[in-house]
Amino acid sequence: MPVKIRTMTPADRPVIVHMLEATPAFLPEEVKVAEELIDTHLDERESSGYHFRVAESEDGVAGFICFGPTPLTRGTWDMYWMATAPDQRGRGIGGTLLKTAEDHIRDSGGRIILIETSSNPHYAPARNLYHSHNYEQVSTIPDFYDPGDDKITFRKKL
Repeated sequence: MPVKIRTMTPADRPVIVHMLEATPAFLPEEVKVAEELIDTHLDERESSGYHFRVAESEDGVAGFICFGPTPLTRGTWDMYWMATAPDQRGRGIGGTLLKTAEDHIRDSGGRIILIETSSNPHYAPARNLYHSHNYEQVSTIPDFYDPGDDKITFRKKL
């Protein structure tokens, strides 16, 4: 069954936080940052600069994505967070969420999307997803997050 994409609601918060905590790639301090963005969005909605979309299947929340315009740029947007429920992975939900964000960004006059991620092996599925959706790797900063854990930036021109 296809997923329905909708804007995040306050009722989604605990499910999304649990999803982040259940994702091995995310460290506790990263989950805390994501929670701060969620709360900012729920308090200020899209005027916060953070846009959240939720993928919902017949089983409930299956994934989410957070994105927003990059401050001090014209038409550049960042993808901040994306996760899929562990039992929903491999069903195309990540690709659907990416496409939803890309469509919103394009409709909002966006011209470039940037995604920053880690070289850590836990992030390999995410990096593969970005490659498969025509994001190009444009930079690597060695040892950025930790020794041996590089920061990788992907870009897609719209």
